[in-house]
Amino acid sequence: MKSKKISTKIKTIGIIFFLLMLSIILTTIYLNQKNKKDATTINIASTQSMLTQKISKDIFYNYNNKNLGFVELNEDVKHFSKNLNLLKNGDKLIGIIKVPTPEIEKQLGKVESLWQEFLSYIIAYQKNASNNKIQTKKSINNIQNSNLELLQEADILVNFYIEYSEKKIDYIKQFQYLSAIALLILIFYGFTQFRRIETHAQEFLNFSKQMVENPDNTHLKTLNINAESEINEATNTLNMFINKVNTAMDYSAVAIEQSKNASSKLEEITDEFDKVLDELKDSTDVTQHLDKSEDMVIESTEELINSTKKLQKLKDELDKLVNSLTR
Repeated sequence: MKSKKISTKIKTIGIIFFLLMLSIILTTIYLNQKNKKDATTINIASTQSMLTQKISKDIFYNYNNKNLGFVELNEDVKHFSKNLNLLKNGDKLIGIIKVPTPEIEKQLGKVESLWQEFLSYIIAYQKNASNNKIQTKKSINNIQNSNLELLQEADILVNFYIEYSEKKIDYIKQFQYLSAIALLILIFYGFTQFRRIETHAQEFLNFSKQMVENPDNTHLKTLNINAESEINEATNTLNMFINKVNTAMDYSAVAIEQSKNASSKLEEITDEFDKVLDELKDSTDVTQHLDKSEDMVIESTEELINSTKKLQKLKDELDKLVNSLTR
């Protein structure tokens, strides 16, 4: 991500942060809903243990009170069968999950098998309760013996459901921990990227200040920086301007130096002409020609001096341009 634009870095970090937070929220909500369904399932499985005991109590109470009917007993039997069917097949409308693991499915099969045996003893008791005391007593004994085993297996089934739910809760916690670590990593990475951008921008600003504070208008140095594309683009543009200004300053300095050399040579020539004039001042014709030559030399000298002044003004204007553009 080092060579990308600043805007791209910010957008990328923002999108990743948003997606990560959204995934955490949605996953947490989903898993919490699943846990609610698990709690409903565990509640039904726990009810089976309670119903097993209640059915046995109904039978013993009915046995000791001959005039009572089987209405409550039949309701409890229907309730147990209905719950067993819900645990086996599930029901999306009320949030009951279907058998989630092979282990629970196997244990549910044991409970169902024991229930069918227990139910047969209940039916036998109802048939013989009014006319066959021996068979009734036998049914009572069978119910008493099978009730304990059914209750134990039903409790084991509840524990399996609880373990399954706890594993999902542990998964939620692990997911939240990992997500929190990922968020911290993303925040740290984002901080380092923003710090890098700030450093590059500060380096560019410091270079600009150095240009403004250049006291003697010497050659400006270019800036070499490996930063984001926006800063690199601004740096390249500034470096191109600096190179052009430095080149113009070199040309003006060379031209001024050459002009000064030419003026110095002309002064030497003028001195030589003065000497010749002194020697030939008695000759009128020669003097006239020499005067004309002297005038031409003087005129050329003045033109060179003017050129030198113009070039000096050009250099001054370039210096002013550098100062104004670097402020």
